[in-house]
Amino acid sequence: MLKKRIIPCLDIKNGRTVKGVNFVELQDAGDPIELAKRYVLEGADELVLLDITASIEKRKNLVSLVCKVAKEISIPFTVGGGINSLEEAKEVIKAGADKVSINSAAVKNPVLIKEIADEFGSQCVVVAIDSKWVDGDWYVFVNGGRIQTQLKTLEWVKQVEVLGAGEILLTSMDHDGTKNGFALELTDLVCKKVKIPVIASGGAGNENHFYELFHTTHASAGLAASIFHYKEMTIPHLKEILKSLNIPIRCK
Repeated sequence: MLKKRIIPCLDIKNGRTVKGVNFVELQDAGDPIELAKRYVLEGADELVLLDITASIEKRKNLVSLVCKVAKEISIPFTVGGGINSLEEAKEVIKAGADKVSINSAAVKNPVLIKEIADEFGSQCVVVAIDSKWVDGDWYVFVNGGRIQTQLKTLEWVKQVEVLGAGEILLTSMDHDGTKNGFALELTDLVCKKVKIPVIASGGAGNENHFYELFHTTHASAGLAASIFHYKEMTIPHLKEILKSLNIPIRCK
């Protein structure tokens, strides 16, 4: 059985790590390079860096930040936010990222998924999906969660898999930052719909939430931000708890 991954997420705005609730009310959470280094020492399996306002403000990714992070850490990391073309994906990977994450750009131009997968392999393509429950179904949102599309989440996840995505980063907007637990029903539905790994994001507040995620769904990884940033829970402690509950997990 593949071991489950614990992945801290660094939401980046203007070169700083920030965190909010339901995608709004952003607060400073520290220097991304220092946080990245700390998470490597604590035993994080991977990292995700998301420039959360790049799509809105039409800015390119902070390639210089990616270079700095790549020099400081030894674990795989994914970079997303404002990647709108194959050329921009190339820049990020050349700067040192192991994977690129695309969200809004994938919705606007689904062929981009295939282009990046053809160039670098599916293992380098993470499609991030921000999903929200609206009028009796889960819908995909873009531009940092500000714009609802007509895409239904369960239809979109299947489409991105067919196009060559190697992984899905699934965020429940309703759960984001609430610390009330992951969206288990949504995560379970998505995991059953596709064969590629699914990273669950949004709502982690304690160790039990990760246990519930891995025990009741086939999610391959759990992602969290503020609980790690503000040391409400440490990765070594979380992993020890999960291991004691017979969840297959990597420990240092």
